[in-house]
Amino acid sequence: MAKTKATNTDPNWGVLAQYEDPAALTHACEKVRDAGYKDWDAYCPFPVHDLNEAMGLRRSKVGWIVITGACTGLILAFLMQWGTSAVLYPTVIAGKPFWAWEQFTPIFFELAVLISAFGAIFGMMALNGLPRLSHPLFNSEQFLRASDDAFFIAIESKDANYNEATTRQLLEDAGATSIEMIEEDQA
Repeated sequence: MAKTKATNTDPNWGVLAQYEDPAALTHACEKVRDAGYKDWDAYCPFPVHDLNEAMGLRRSKVGWIVITGACTGLILAFLMQWGTSAVLYPTVIAGKPFWAWEQFTPIFFELAVLISAFGAIFGMMALNGLPRLSHPLFNSEQFLRASDDAFFIAIESKDANYNEATTRQLLEDAGATSIEMIEEDQA
């Protein structure tokens, strides 16, 4: 039977838990992942080895967006240069054929890099739901330390497994040093 998600009537956005160090954060992420939560994230001031595995994250889709952009750039460069040199303005220069592609290889490379770079930037922004100028976590004084010296897990109340008491207990059992309920933005 398919699991249906109930509508969230909770006024809270979710819960924020702080941890001592990267090892405690990684251990807590494993516990949250094993409990079946889906709408949650971990925040830390520097990359933590094995955190992606502890969270159960899949590989990013940005790589596929980049390779698609690179192939699109190559095809556009080919069509643009072939169209201008062999179709629109066919001119024999130094006895070369109308389509002498060798001199166009820098353009192939440059257009492939340009389109793939735009794909990486805009694809990453779209996958991350950016730009988002305000987030409920920004209202927490504790969370301001996430970019300095603190380690956090935030679980959203929209998660199907979310229950304020059981979620709070899970985070406490996982070694949280402090837990804070985060209220939804009133915009």
